[in-house]
Amino acid sequence: MLDHVIVGVTDLKRSMTFFEAALEPLGYSVGFPGEREVGFNNAQGYPDFWIRSEDSVAPVHVAFKVETRALVDAFYAAAIAAGASGNGAPGLRPHYHEAYYAAFVLDADGHNIEAVCGEPES
Repeated sequence: MLDHVIVGVTDLKRSMTFFEAALEPLGYSVGFPGEREVGFNNAQGYPDFWIRSEDSVAPVHVAFKVETRALVDAFYAAAIAAGASGNGAPGLRPHYHEAYYAAFVLDADGHNIEAVCGEPES
């Protein structure tokens, strides 16, 4: 089990603004703003997602597991409104498994950020 993830970004302020907006529908908020890194608290108040200022970065893929398909949709809308590029609109991905419902966006550094719900539609 992972405790936290740190993702390198080239513009900390821009990325903090983006992730604050994109992750808000998932219950995240800025918990630890800093000069070189920012920690985002999950809905339970634990800082499990961090961004850190770096001179250069290699894109990574981070997937946030959510409980409903509506949260996947809300994440995608918020991320696009915050400046992300679409990398896979919300929808089923049955090649992963029959109930895999996800959306993918690319942030300004090219990180592939995903929200995924593995539950059947209720």
